[in-house]
Amino acid sequence: MNNSVTNTARLLWAGLRALLVLTLVTGVIYPLVVTGIAQGLFSDQANGSEITSDGKVVGSSLIGQSYNLPLKKGQETPEPDLKWFQGRPQNGLGTNSVNTRYSLILSGATNRSADNKDLVDWVTAAKAAVVKDNSVNGYTVKPSEVPADAVTSSGSGLDPDISPQYADIQVHRVAERNGLPVDRVEKLVDDHTAGRTLGFMGEPRVNVLELNTALRELLAKS
Repeated sequence: MNNSVTNTARLLWAGLRALLVLTLVTGVIYPLVVTGIAQGLFSDQANGSEITSDGKVVGSSLIGQSYNLPLKKGQETPEPDLKWFQGRPQNGLGTNSVNTRYSLILSGATNRSADNKDLVDWVTAAKAAVVKDNSVNGYTVKPSEVPADAVTSSGSGLDPDISPQYADIQVHRVAERNGLPVDRVEKLVDDHTAGRTLGFMGEPRVNVLELNTALRELLAKS
């Protein structure tokens, strides 16, 4: 009887020691090491890839933001604020009363086929709006010049980037709305155009939030 009690106590103590050691290693030491490495080598990514302006965090380079005018009385859909570069359509999957800078509460695609009437109508209306909004004095956008990312949402609905082609057709409108030379706005786009990752993965892209942050800073100096 005594031997049995002693063996049980030893087993319990061994199990407790294993629990304490594993808790210390996996619950304390490992997280601290991983966090330290992340902060030391990849601090920007570890902290959410934040973008700052005037010392304040204005968003993340990983999540798109909308640039719209305040809703007018009776309006359900806000109009784009055309002094800023516009991102991809959101085609909102839900509403978010907390993060009012981006109206999606879910990420994901609309899951409609290419011949779906709703999708065709959305794309047709979006293309007409892009042509109309970006055709200014001395510069006319042709429907054939409108890239796919200007009229379709991304698979996640949260894409922060647009193609250089979409950024380029917005240059004249942004320059006119802000009283800036076209070549200065073109340089902003060029400076914020990223190439393919490692030279071969993905496509060239322009981060809209980073570009508009640079535009805001340029306007503040003007």
